[in-house]
Amino acid sequence: MPGGCSRGPAAGDARLRLARLALVLLGWISSSSLTSSATSSTSSSASVLASSVSAQPPLSGQCPQPCECSEAARTVKCVNRDLAEVPADLPPYVRNLFLTGNRLSVLPAGAFARRPPLAELAALNLSGSHLQEVRAGAFEHLPSLRQLDLSHNPLWDLSPFAFCDSNASGSTPSPLVELIMNHVAPLTDESQNRSFEGMVAAALRAGQALRGLHRLELASNRFLYLPRDVLAQLPSLRHLDLRNNSLVSLTYVSFRNLTHLESLHLEDNALKVLHNGTLAELRGLPQVRVFLDNNPWVCDCHMVDMVAWLKETEVVQGKARLTCAFPEKMRNRVLLELNNSDLDCDPILPPSLQTSYVFLGIVLALIGAIFLLVLYLNRKGIKKWMHNIRDACRDHMEGYHYRYEINADPRLTNLSSNSDV
Repeated sequence: MPGGCSRGPAAGDARLRLARLALVLLGWISSSSLTSSATSSTSSSASVLASSVSAQPPLSGQCPQPCECSEAARTVKCVNRDLAEVPADLPPYVRNLFLTGNRLSVLPAGAFARRPPLAELAALNLSGSHLQEVRAGAFEHLPSLRQLDLSHNPLWDLSPFAFCDSNASGSTPSPLVELIMNHVAPLTDESQNRSFEGMVAAALRAGQALRGLHRLELASNRFLYLPRDVLAQLPSLRHLDLRNNSLVSLTYVSFRNLTHLESLHLEDNALKVLHNGTLAELRGLPQVRVFLDNNPWVCDCHMVDMVAWLKETEVVQGKARLTCAFPEKMRNRVLLELNNSDLDCDPILPPSLQTSYVFLGIVLALIGAIFLLVLYLNRKGIKKWMHNIRDACRDHMEGYHYRYEINADPRLTNLSSNSDV
């Protein structure tokens, strides 16, 4: 019995060790199965994600090959690429488009029509691209276009409906707010039946398409005059730049309807005087700022009203710099310092004109002397010719007188009739 009692505790310890080993083996098996299941689920999730990413469509509006694009800045630059036409694959996100320094030559109708449309394009720069012709509806399908720069292009054919829709109705107003057309006059006048001034004026007033325009720049275009009513269809205009042209007068242009005009640039033209009609219209625009520097002002009796206006107005910027250019005795005199007694119409001509008129008088005197000499040398022939004319006229008048006497006396009339029988 003592031996049997000694085997019991040893057998219990053996069973306990076996139970613990079984528990460890069971835990290892369960952990390995969980790890494999997690790994399989992770791989399946990754495969699903990859398939979903691969199933997404590619991004639209890739950048055109010759251009530089920035989606963050919403800007596309196709600068100095010698493009002959507007790129067809412009991204729809573009807001600022630069097409400068190319060779576009012609801008046809719907030149920027795309699918999807360029609905966000707000600023378009086409300067220096050798544009010669802009056709009707060239800028349609650009509902957000606010700024357009056509500067430094030799435009010899600008359609009157270039800023309207292609059907040339002009019923839909253009969204343009700024139109920049500096230095767009062709080197030679290639327009056949219209002047360059008239061509630009027709495009500005066609169909009231630009009635929302705020800024208009027409500098350096060699304008000699402004056609009548060129600004009549621009009631919202605030800034007008006409500097560096060849304007001699503003007699025909009217500023009366530009009630919102804030700045008017007329520097570097050929203005000699502002007449009363123009002065009256500028008086009606008290908020405008006028710039008149570098014009050849003629300080004579016609300048009296303008000098008086300059002294009383505050709208002319830098008016103390305005000086006389003609006549010679008034050169470089400040306009604000002139009095009415200084402004007279001197009949004395400049020395160059005096010399010309003296030479012309001498030539006419020589021609007259030669004519008189010819008459004197042919006096006998002329006298004979005059006698012949006198005799012919006398015979002619005697014939008329004889016929009159016959018709007046009935007896002579009957006698003449009988003698005829």
